[in-house]
Amino acid sequence: MTADALEYTAVAFNIGYVVLAARENIWCWPLGIIGSALSIWLFVDSKIYAESVLFSYYVVMGFYGWWAWSRGNTDSGNFEIRTLHVSTHLGILLAGYGATVGLFFLLKAFTDAEMPLLDSFTTIFSFIATWMVAKRIIENWIYWICINALTIYLYFSRDLSVYAMLSVIYTVLAVYGYFAWRKDFIKQIEEA
Repeated sequence: MTADALEYTAVAFNIGYVVLAARENIWCWPLGIIGSALSIWLFVDSKIYAESVLFSYYVVMGFYGWWAWSRGNTDSGNFEIRTLHVSTHLGILLAGYGATVGLFFLLKAFTDAEMPLLDSFTTIFSFIATWMVAKRIIENWIYWICINALTIYLYFSRDLSVYAMLSVIYTVLAVYGYFAWRKDFIKQIEEA
């Protein structure tokens, strides 16, 4: 398979993942696993190393998310959409910024990474947002809107135009996902 064909195939699976995740369909996870596995090589080849590590994490989280959603396994013991308190998000943001700085210095010191600060930021916060999807935390979509908007530039700068367009689509789908989950979240509250 050529690099272009691999990129298009990975993008197709990754779009399928986001569409199904926004619809709260458990089959999002196997699509995400396949799309992420195909993406790893492309990022190593483009010297976006943190992204390749991130997509390895996506593969692992794909299996976790699939397992958790299949069992209705959340902290509350059910399959409900949850929200986090603002103070929790502030803690997440501070920890994320700290981890971003740490990863930046590692990439700068030990690799020939292109755009190590932006690569570090999008990687760290993608780790966080992916965990939020698996835990069915509604704010994951807000994180994804910001992350995806930044990755558009990152991918275009590395000549990964298909992935840049994927990030445009992801940004739109994240807006859709937020409102779809919000509707279900409000319904949950009304039924409680």
